[in-house]
Amino acid sequence: MALSPAKRHFQQVTAAQAAEAAGPADTMEGLDAYDQQRAQLLQDQLRLKQVQSTEGKCALKAQLLPAYAPYVQGVLEAGQGAQDEVLITVMLWHIDAGAFAEALPIAEYVLKHSLKMPDRFSRTAGTVIAEEVAEAALKAFKAGNQFDVAILAKTEELTAEQDMPDQARAKLHLALGKAAAAQVDEAKPDATDAVWLEAAKRHLSRAIELHSNCGGKKDMERVDRLLKNHAGPAS
Repeated sequence: MALSPAKRHFQQVTAAQAAEAAGPADTMEGLDAYDQQRAQLLQDQLRLKQVQSTEGKCALKAQLLPAYAPYVQGVLEAGQGAQDEVLITVMLWHIDAGAFAEALPIAEYVLKHSLKMPDRFSRTAGTVIAEEVAEAALKAFKAGNQFDVAILAKTEELTAEQDMPDQARAKLHLALGKAAAAQVDEAKPDATDAVWLEAAKRHLSRAIELHSNCGGKKDMERVDRLLKNHAGPAS
């Protein structure tokens, strides 16, 4: 059931007040705005456990997420960096649901304040964000679909200083390389092709450097061929 505008406003304001009152060394636990959302989250997690299909779980998350939007907006507006499992879980659900534009502002807050992932995760927040977005992009490319290169570029920007395994960072560079190369249509040459190809080569080279078996070598061969064609015959 959709929240009324008045209810949404109330939840956003109370979340902002709670987040502003909790310092970086605190958690949001014990604050009414947080505890209410945490209780709702536990109910929704039980609903998700009843769904066996991964695709079905993602679809359900997309349906559930709007109810958390006022809380998230309030925390992002006024939060001081208190540990917040609801916020982190909502970020992950946005990624799972393919709502990357909504996930990245939360990711920026999580990384800025060095929030820790829940105990069930062995990876750091930076690793999870980089790897999950990259894997979503690579899955889209494998299925013959497109993926917004701006989302990948923002993910790289946010996670550039984060410590993570080389293979995780390689996935992000591989996805960026594929996304840049996908901007070039061999049948319709464009003035910007060289820029995209150079970007693709840079990211693919970095991916292969970090993880030689990342799967980017065939992409690199295509990019090198297109760059040679773009340069024309040597004088």
